[in-house]
Amino acid sequence: MISTVRAVLHVERHISYNIVVNGFHQSCTQYINQRWRQKRGLTANPNTFGPLTNLPDYTFKDGRPTPLGVRQKARLDKQRDYAAKIIKLVGEVDFAVERHARMQEKKKEERQEILNNKLKPKGDLLL
Repeated sequence: MISTVRAVLHVERHISYNIVVNGFHQSCTQYINQRWRQKRGLTANPNTFGPLTNLPDYTFKDGRPTPLGVRQKARLDKQRDYAAKIIKLVGEVDFAVERHARMQEKKKEERQEILNNKLKPKGDLLL
């Protein structure tokens, strides 16, 4: 069996990336002008986010809600999980910051208490 492996890499104004493995053409998202998309604040892959993926394919004239798309429920669940995880982790960070501040304050108070116990008036000031 003859195995065809060929790679073509053109570096000009932007990178073109071509791979042919066993006669099958494979490409990546480098064909999309990444600099142009980045300047405009767009995602690297236009198929991951946008009205074609997030909005329903059709609407009812009488205003009924349309059912979720094929992968739309999975995306919504994934985003919900991300939000829950973010809230949990931010809460943990806030707790750690507050605990650290309390511990520092407690150390400072203990140090001040030790200093107050060491420095006692002597002689005439004692009376």
